[in-house]
Amino acid sequence: MWDFSFATALGLMVRTAPYVLFRIVVYFAIAVAYVLVTGTGAGIGYGVGAFAGPDDQAGYAAWGGIIGFGATAGVIYLLREYLLYTVKAGHIAVLVELMDGRPLPNGKGQIAYGASVVRERFVEASVLFGIDQLIKGVIGAITGLMQGLFSLLPIPGLDTIARLLRAFLNVAVGFIDEVILAHAIRTRSDNPYASARDALVLYGQNAKVMMKNAAFVAVLVYLFAFVVFLVMLAPAAAIAYLLPGGWSAGGIVFALLFAWAVKAAVLEPLAITCMMQVYFKATAGQTPDPAWEAKLDGLSSRFGDLKHKAMAWSGLGFRPIK
Repeated sequence: MWDFSFATALGLMVRTAPYVLFRIVVYFAIAVAYVLVTGTGAGIGYGVGAFAGPDDQAGYAAWGGIIGFGATAGVIYLLREYLLYTVKAGHIAVLVELMDGRPLPNGKGQIAYGASVVRERFVEASVLFGIDQLIKGVIGAITGLMQGLFSLLPIPGLDTIARLLRAFLNVAVGFIDEVILAHAIRTRSDNPYASARDALVLYGQNAKVMMKNAAFVAVLVYLFAFVVFLVMLAPAAAIAYLLPGGWSAGGIVFALLFAWAVKAAVLEPLAITCMMQVYFKATAGQTPDPAWEAKLDGLSSRFGDLKHKAMAWSGLGFRPIK
C-alpha cells in the first residue's frame, strides 16, 4: 500500500526532539506574532475609527487587523530563506545521519550539528534557497508529465479528472523538494547543484512510487491538520472575541494559523521523514539514467539551470551522466 514505516518516522521525530521543539518555538512564535500584530492593528484602527463615529469603528478595526496581518505576512516572506536554511535543512541533516545509523558527534547538540552540515554543503542561505526553487520547478514539470500521460488515456471526462489529479499531486509532492536536498546532504556532495540534478533524475526514474507514497502522506498530514484546526477553533474564537469590534471572522483565521504552525513544526518533518524513507529505499543501488537526464533537459529549463550553476560552482566543467 505504501513503502514507508509510520512507526519509524515517529521514532525519528522522538530522537530529533530538540529540533522538533526548536521548530515548535519558531512556528508558534510566528503564529503568535500574527495574532499580536493583527490585534494591535485592529486596536489602532478601532481607536482611529472613534474620530469617524461609533458606526465606523468596526470597519476601521477590520482594516487595521488586515493591515497588521499583511505586514506580518510580508516580514515572514522576507525570512523564508532563513527558515529553510536554519530550521528545515538543519533538521534534515540530523535525520539523514540517524536514518543511516551514524552517531552525531559527541559534545555537539543537534541544532549546532545540523547548522554546521548545512553551512558546509550550501555555504549560505541564498544558495540553498536558489537550489530549492529550481528543484520545485523541475518537480512541477515531472508532475505535469505524469498528469499528461494520464490524460492520454481514452476515457470520457478524463480531462477534468486529470486536472483534479494534478492539483492533488501538486499538494502531495510539496514535501519532495526537501527530500531532494536530503540527497545532497547524504551523499556529502561538494557541488550541491550537481547533486540536486542527480537526485532529480533519480526522482524521475522513480516518480510513480514517489507520487503514490506522497499522496498517502498528504492525506494523513492534512487530515491531522484539519483535526488540529477543529481543536484550535474554540480558543482562537475566544481571542478574536476580545479584539475591538468583535472581529468574529478572526477566530477562523487564527485557528488556521495555529493549525499551520502545528503542520509546519511537527507534521511536515514527519511527512518528509516518511518520504525520505521511500526515496532512499527506491533509489538504493541505482545510478542516474542518461535517458531521464535528457528527458528532464527537454522538459524543464530549470533543470538546465542546475547544470549551468553546477559548472559555475565547480569551475571545472560539468560532466554529463554516463
